Amino acid sequence: MTDTDALRERFVRALDGARGQGSGTALPDATPYADNLLGRWQEDQRRYHTVAHLTAVLDRVDELEAYADDPDVVRLAAWFHDAVYLPDRSENEERSARLAERALAEAGVPEAKAAEVARLVRLTVTHDPADDDRDGQVLCDADLAILASPPSAYAAYTAAVREEYHFVPNDAFREGRAAVLRQLLGLLSLFRTSYGREHWEATARYNLRGELEMLSTPVPPPS
Repeated sequence: MTDTDALRERFVRALDGARGQGSGTALPDATPYADNLLGRWQEDQRRYHTVAHLTAVLDRVDELEAYADDPDVVRLAAWFHDAVYLPDRSENEERSARLAERALAEAGVPEAKAAEVARLVRLTVTHDPADDDRDGQVLCDADLAILASPPSAYAAYTAAVREEYHFVPNDAFREGRAAVLRQLLGLLSLFRTSYGREHWEATARYNLRGELEMLSTPVPPPS
């Protein structure tokens, strides 16, 4: 089985879990929805927000499943959270959420669950879920888990992010990226599940502070 086949099966299982038993009426085939999303995650403009990132987030959701109220809804939110992604646009999360609302309603997901998926997608703008938002905490922790990577993987992550924003001049990129890092470091806790705080928090903060320090170091002019 290829990685794509395995991902397709993971989507089908999550969709079936969210759809439940239904009313006995025939439900649309899940495969075209999976293929549409996989196509989106493989678009040419992506360097970090790729199928590899999708897979990593899904793996972390599986790891944190016990902390979620509705793991299949969280898995669907992971599939949709960067389904619309253009690096030069600021409304990617909103457009991804609207895509989720349309596609999941068409696919037979109950209205309340489709709305919850969309809410979770919108939450990835701030990664700041409420204290009682268990599903939001799991999705945000899964999305931010990359920040706790070992040094080589973290360096690859930051390089891929820079490649996605290749059209931004260096000074502007450094300023914008530094603002993102400061916003994350300003959170009381990067991770909201007890698992995330125990296993990922310290390493993630170390990585963020190191990157911020690097970005804050003046670049010498070319000789």
